Order: sequence, then structure tokens, then C-alpha cells
Amino acid sequence: MTTFTVTPVERADVVRLELRGELDMSSAPQFNAVVDRLIDDGRPRLLVDLGELGFCDSMGMAAFVRGDNLATAAGGWLRLTGAAGRVERVLRISGLAEVLRHDDPGAGRDR
Repeated sequence: MTTFTVTPVERADVVRLELRGELDMSSAPQFNAVVDRLIDDGRPRLLVDLGELGFCDSMGMAAFVRGDNLATAAGGWLRLTGAAGRVERVLRISGLAEVLRHDDPGAGRDR
């Protein structure tokens, strides 16, 4: 099992959440807590970078939907970027890849 981490990288207009490891039943509460804190702090525009996420189950997908619902209610959004391999396949099959897709994988990163 790979340790899950979520690292917020704050920018002026968006917070990039860099996920690493496995997002599942045991780690989804950690992701939810970070999303909740950011939205409570008035930062509802969230770009979730999945480039280093090796696994995501239904609880992880539910966390993305929950985060988007909360962000939308606060006037923002949650978008996914950088998914590859198994994670990308699960998101595509579930339909979340289209609903929460962000087309610019470099958005919010320092270049």
C-alpha cells in the first residue's frame, strides 16, 4: 500500500491539490478534510492533480463529486487533471473524466 498524501499549492485564483498514492476508503477522509478547509477558507476553486495517484476506488470518486458539489455551492469548482493508467480508466468509465475534466494540465503550476 502506498501512503496517500494531498499537497495544496495555493495560487492567486486556484488551489492545486497534488495527490500521491492511493485514494480509497481509508484516505478519502483526508482528502475531504483538505477540501473542506479550503472551501471554509474561501478557496473554492480547486484543481486536483492526479499525475502521481496510482489508485482510486469508488470512495475516491465519491470524494471528487462531494468536493465539486461543495465547491460549486461556494461559487467555485473542482476539476481533475493529469490522470493516467488505471486512474484515468476508472474516471473515464465512470463518466467523471468528462464531468470534472480540466483541459490544461499545466494550469496552476510554476513554469
